[in-house]
Amino acid sequence: MYVPLWLALAVVGYLGVKLIRPPWWLVAVLLLGGYLLADSLLAPAINAAITK
Repeated sequence: MYVPLWLALAVVGYLGVKLIRPPWWLVAVLLLGGYLLADSLLAPAINAAITK
């Protein structure tokens, strides 16, 4: 099943805000950091760690 990265980040962000109630700036930093990390040189290593 293919899920776009932006949709997965939106769902994780929404659930995180609803369940934990962190400050909005922290949510934005974590989502942006995750998006940038997914498009970095570390992406293949992270993918290998997740899919095993």
